[in-house]
Amino acid sequence: MLRLFLAGLALLCACMTASAQETALQPVLQAHQAAILKSSRKTIQPAIDAIAASGLPQAQTMLESWASKDMWMRKADGYFFAGAKGEGGSYVLTDFDSGETVGSFDKSALKQLKPNSGVRALIATALVQFQLSDPDRAKRLAALESIARDPEASLLAPLRASIDGEPDAQIKAQKRRLERLLTIGYDADTAARVAAIADMSGDLGLDVRAALNPLVATTRQAALALPEDANLAAVLTPGSDELTREQAYDLLVENNLAMPRVSADAIRAALADNIEGGRVGGVPLAQLSAEDGRSRAYAALAAEGKVPPLVTAADMDAALGAHVFFDTYAEPATEVTAAAETALEQIALKVGMNQTLDLTLDAVSLASIYFLAAIGLAITFGVMGVINMAHGEFIMMGAYTGYVVQQIIPDHTLSIIVAIPMAFAVTFAMGVAMERLVIRWLYARPLETLLATFGISIALQQLAKNIFGTQARPLTAPGWLDGAWVLNDVVSISYIRIAIFVLALIFLGLFLFIMKRTRLGLEMRAVTQNPRMAGSMGINPGRVNMLTFGLGSGIAGIAGVAIGLFAKVTSDLGNDYIVQSFMTVVVGGVGNIWGALAGAGMIGFLQKGIEWANPSNTLAAQTYMIIFIIIFIQFRPRGIIALKGRAAGD
Repeated sequence: MLRLFLAGLALLCACMTASAQETALQPVLQAHQAAILKSSRKTIQPAIDAIAASGLPQAQTMLESWASKDMWMRKADGYFFAGAKGEGGSYVLTDFDSGETVGSFDKSALKQLKPNSGVRALIATALVQFQLSDPDRAKRLAALESIARDPEASLLAPLRASIDGEPDAQIKAQKRRLERLLTIGYDADTAARVAAIADMSGDLGLDVRAALNPLVATTRQAALALPEDANLAAVLTPGSDELTREQAYDLLVENNLAMPRVSADAIRAALADNIEGGRVGGVPLAQLSAEDGRSRAYAALAAEGKVPPLVTAADMDAALGAHVFFDTYAEPATEVTAAAETALEQIALKVGMNQTLDLTLDAVSLASIYFLAAIGLAITFGVMGVINMAHGEFIMMGAYTGYVVQQIIPDHTLSIIVAIPMAFAVTFAMGVAMERLVIRWLYARPLETLLATFGISIALQQLAKNIFGTQARPLTAPGWLDGAWVLNDVVSISYIRIAIFVLALIFLGLFLFIMKRTRLGLEMRAVTQNPRMAGSMGINPGRVNMLTFGLGSGIAGIAGVAIGLFAKVTSDLGNDYIVQSFMTVVVGGVGNIWGALAGAGMIGFLQKGIEWANPSNTLAAQTYMIIFIIIFIQFRPRGIIALKGRAAGD
């Protein structure tokens, strides 16, 4: 009985020892001690793989300590520990398996492991599988970024294993997307890759196209016969558009399948090097000025073995006829390349549609900016018939007003709320003063009005330079307007542009309300249609003109605040919008708010369309746009929406 008891106890101890070894990392480290100590990128991979494959939770701590150069080996027994500097120059060692401190040791009794950058990169890759399931959300995100930055086939399995247990919905979606991308590039199962390609065929992400493009990349080759095991993309015929005869022959030369052709410069150099007694190859020097003479001389030198022989047209034909030319995919699986090409075609179609949408949004955004800049001019020029060349300076004054308000009120949201009515008040007052002092004396004298307002614009620009200097001043948008509304990797629009579009709609509604529902609007319409009749009905045309000019100037000031949020606020700000504002009013129809809206839309879409067709030359785009507008006005001089009355010349 005693023997049986002792035998059982021995067996139990053996089982416990084996179980402890299975859950201990130290035996794995000891098995690869030599490789760990050497820390060479060429030899360390088996050790790292064994540590990662152990699946032990302490493996992550060990790898992180190793990568941060905090792992030490105790020279007495060759065991590895995590080390931290203690008192008196000693180091406190912690066991990786138990997590307990094993003591304090002098540095001379230890050896520090200092992996180089290459080994640390391998360790970082191995750490990814542990970090994918780390409780720290930031570490899991960092692991995903690491995989996306440096994908490998070995990372696919741990990534898949971490998906089901992921508690965060956002990270889980990122893991699934990344798993699909890695499956496309690295899965050994062709069917799985084809299925992953089909799943991602509707995705417009740049990373999807980056994963698919290598699958359809081709290499041009030449051989005596078509290879049987290659994934052929196309068989080419020399002399076609895809492959000229010269390109085909050069490909043969690159593959050492044909003799290189001798260039004209090489022929001249060879002839010059072989002049003997006023002749080259028996041909007098005087005859070398002709191509036939040079050919005979070179052929003679080639017959003597002094120079390489010429490749004749017959030689080229023979070489081309004896070989085949083809493009092969780098990807060996035909099913994968076919699926990738189909997916890329679908993506290209969707990208084109989304680019059209993005261009449309840009055009709408630009049109809203032009409309906001021109709505004030539509009032002063359209209703009153005054050619106000200083309208751009009212926009500039509004932008500077916003800048001054921000210097007083540092809160950007509150400052913009205050700046909008303040800019309206400043430019309204300036417009009223300008109308009372200058414009009222120049009605029905358009040339004098143009010259006077042009002089005022120059004076206002110089005044702004004297006050604010020539350096651009910042008009900072509120934080909630930072960034852009991103639909996908193709379509996006900044929040500032969206805000300007909304502001343009607000002013459209406000202007329509003033014109349709207020006494001032009624009087403005009356004066526009027939000023004399309006005067006989008790309306004061002078007062209406003053308020109308002030209203148009005030709206220009508000437009300046909006434009200043994304444009440079300088004294020349108005020059960038005065021409477009006049074109918007003239093209749309003088004196009609709906015409200004239509004109802004037409010019915005036209400019963006021309810029898309000619992206490398914005100046040419501006020129083409002006030419188109000139032609348009020839056929429709009253604009898109004509208005009867004084503004239309009735």
